[in-house]
Amino acid sequence: MSRSLISDDALQAARLALDGLSLRQQVISRNLANVDTPGYRAQQVKFEDTLKQVFQRKKGVELEKSHQAHLASPARRAGFQVSQRPGGSLRADLNSVDIDVELLEMNETGIQYQALTQSVSKKLALLKTIAMSR
Repeated sequence: MSRSLISDDALQAARLALDGLSLRQQVISRNLANVDTPGYRAQQVKFEDTLKQVFQRKKGVELEKSHQAHLASPARRAGFQVSQRPGGSLRADLNSVDIDVELLEMNETGIQYQALTQSVSKKLALLKTIAMSR
């Protein structure tokens, strides 16, 4: 089977999007874990614009490593960045985590991740069916 069938743009986009969603889920979990930490500022991950830029340039994304023995983390792929969540209000202890916002983001991220994994699974099943029929 041709390598291009398995590593096409759609699967590469899905892989990067899943990495971004995974990183977003980690940041949301960190926000929730620090809901009672004085001075903690809620963080966010915006990866959609970076994903668009990667595919507008039509070039692949390589993993970045700080050392040969290290694995690259999703945060280092394609320039995904964690930043402070804008807006919201500070409590008296200067914490900006809003539990309602975090839970909403967690649910949305979970639904997006599930939809993407189902799409990838269906595409791979189709490729498997095509390969088996030959």
